[in-house]
Amino acid sequence: MAEAGTGFLEQLKSCIVWSWTYLWTLWFFLMLFLVYILRVPLKINDNLTTVSMFLNTLTPKFYVALTGTSSLISGLILIFEWWYFRKYGTSFIEQVSVSHLRPLLGGVDNSAPSTANAAGGEADSSRQSVSECKVWRNPLNLFRGAEYNRYTWVTGREPLTYYDMNLSAQDHQTFFTCDTDHLRPADAIMQKAWRERNPQARISAAHEALELNECATAYILLAEEEATTIVEAEKLFKQALKAGEGCYRRSQQLQHHGAQYEAQHRRDTNVLVYIKRRLAMCARKLGRTREAVKMMRDLMKEFPLLSMFNIHENLLEALLELQAYADVQAVLAKYDDISLPKSATICYTAALLKARAVSDKFSPEAASRRGLSTAEMNAVEAIHRAVEFNPHVPKYLLEMKSLILPPEHILKRGDSEAIAYAFFHLQHWKRVEGALNLLHCTWEGTFRMIPYPLEKGHLFYPYPICTETADRELLPSFHEVSVYPKKELPFFILFTAGLCSFTAMLALLTHQFPELMGVFAKAFLSTLFAPLNFVMEKVESILPSSLWHQLTRI
Repeated sequence: MAEAGTGFLEQLKSCIVWSWTYLWTLWFFLMLFLVYILRVPLKINDNLTTVSMFLNTLTPKFYVALTGTSSLISGLILIFEWWYFRKYGTSFIEQVSVSHLRPLLGGVDNSAPSTANAAGGEADSSRQSVSECKVWRNPLNLFRGAEYNRYTWVTGREPLTYYDMNLSAQDHQTFFTCDTDHLRPADAIMQKAWRERNPQARISAAHEALELNECATAYILLAEEEATTIVEAEKLFKQALKAGEGCYRRSQQLQHHGAQYEAQHRRDTNVLVYIKRRLAMCARKLGRTREAVKMMRDLMKEFPLLSMFNIHENLLEALLELQAYADVQAVLAKYDDISLPKSATICYTAALLKARAVSDKFSPEAASRRGLSTAEMNAVEAIHRAVEFNPHVPKYLLEMKSLILPPEHILKRGDSEAIAYAFFHLQHWKRVEGALNLLHCTWEGTFRMIPYPLEKGHLFYPYPICTETADRELLPSFHEVSVYPKKELPFFILFTAGLCSFTAMLALLTHQFPELMGVFAKAFLSTLFAPLNFVMEKVESILPSSLWHQLTRI
């Protein structure tokens, strides 16, 4: 019996909530109709006549005082609302309505993060020691000859900026050269070639080095810049692999014989890792995804300490293409660690996996009625976490903003990283049914959770202010750089500001032109109540006089 009574009460409550949500207009008109019927017992006409006589006796000074007082009160409310917004990042009236009125109307606020996640975020932010605007090599950067140049031939636009290419030149000099290069003629030529700004000069220098010796770095340069297709690039990288393995074996035997040999071995290691990684990327681009995954796994096992290359991000993308979600989760378990630097690939891939468990059956309407389940809550929190790390990605995934070719370098948490991630991972989100719908419904809720000002952060260290400037250097001029979404002024602050300005203007006009404003007020009120009077006259003419007489006597 108790359960039956409880069920009946729940049904009654849901019916009341439903009627209040959807039928409030009907209730309003019913109340108006009831007041009109009871106008005789309530002496509404007499009261209106008395009020009208009272208003006619008022002087213009009263209207000036009234509008001035209203302006003063709305101004004080505006000042308080603005102070509260500057301190807490939300409107006080809006917060009260959401916190106290929305539950009474049946709404559920599921945007609050759990205590455990908040604690984990504090620990995460305390462990972050990454420089604010450190530029990283894009793990999935394209080939200049086979991809970037082809874009230039078709569109006439340069997809890479000078700043981006200059960073690549510095990377090449760091990874592909060492102090002993002057002892070998081919390596000495390549040392100069990496410093060349003219692409044709670099290609000519690479051919010159190959005439002297089988130089691995010369093959790398030709594969990157001269090859016009991925197939040609793969052939050149295979030749580079043969030369690079020979150099690596020789330097490995001599690495402990001195500092110079140690530097040479480090250079040969970088060259070998770069070649194998690019070969794996060629296999991925040519559709041999399983082969690419095997090459990446072998490379990560052979050189586990070279985490600076972020090969695991290449592996995650390839595994997603194979839809090997269990393997993706295993990779994430290793690299989505609280002590390791995060990236958009890690955060959004984790969100995709959690969204995949619930997205096919997710419905915003159903979730608003019954609340979020545990799995849905986990998915939403993972999306909030990913969006806070990089807020620019959702617009590209939801195709609200057009993609361009990703740059060779990215700025973590910036627009450049968002482009690089979405360029390769948009297809994986589309493949998971309902994932983009879940992202669309939940991603904007992230900004309500982040403390104000935005520099405080929530689950991650504070968002760097300098990302916009750095992204403008990395991205081409024809691309509109995304900026961090700013918290907009709440509606109630804007409404209070408008009300304050309007009442102040009325007070000034009433003070200057009291008679004219009195005529205007009467005309406005008569026009406002004209439709209501018309409806009431029609009701009186339609209803039978006997019925109307009985109703008025109730």
